Amino acid sequence: MECEKLKINDNHDEGVITVDVSNSILVDSVTAMAQTLLPADYIQSSEDLNDDGDSTKLTLAYERLYELPRTIIETFCDHIRYLDISHNKITNLDGLVHFKHLTTLIADDNPITEHCLLPPMPNLQLLWLNRCKISSLYPWVSKLKESCQNLQYLSVMGNPAAPSYFNGGTFYEMLQYRLFVISQFPSLLHLDDRKVTEDQREEAHRLYKRPLLERIMKPGSGSLTQLMTSSVTWSSVHNKLSSFWNKEKGQRRNLLI
Repeated sequence: MECEKLKINDNHDEGVITVDVSNSILVDSVTAMAQTLLPADYIQSSEDLNDDGDSTKLTLAYERLYELPRTIIETFCDHIRYLDISHNKITNLDGLVHFKHLTTLIADDNPITEHCLLPPMPNLQLLWLNRCKISSLYPWVSKLKESCQNLQYLSVMGNPAAPSYFNGGTFYEMLQYRLFVISQFPSLLHLDDRKVTEDQREEAHRLYKRPLLERIMKPGSGSLTQLMTSSVTWSSVHNKLSSFWNKEKGQRRNLLI
């Protein structure tokens, strides 16, 4: 497999980033990288990602980046399908909006929080955000769903928002987290370190996708219109809700996660 080698040099003109594609030279003064020859897999063509063999893999891991350099975006965004920006200091992913053909994004070990939203990426199928700083799933997961509607592989292990035995999460918290994320992505095949099973998908739909009133009403109790037009008291609504939640809790299946 043929690979392009890029060399990084210091530049005293602060804020200037230039790329000499003909000589395979990258000058980046913003990140103040050392004068070292990057590994051969820094940029490499990847025939495994596309049958016609013209896809490209770009690796920017361990480069002390705070953001995606503008010149990198301008030079490679049109043909990159696999991008690795792991082990950096990136907190903003807005620059990814230019990578129209990106199908795989590896962004592990960055200080990315739930306030960092991905731009629309309809072609993205695999997203790794392990060991970042995501502390809340809502509304982050909903926003992620809007940006990456065709996501099939998602891993957010090691984040505070992803309960596990390693960060003090209980089995029930782990299960609820997993089912909630699955409910948001109908095309998801793999979450974290496990495949998504049909039982999990059905349970996720039962818990999080069915309308609340539909779940409260018993079969044969009348239509929604009848319920809305009938005379009800807060006491009766409260009793129905309490009965519903207790019943739901008692009927939850012990799904393996």
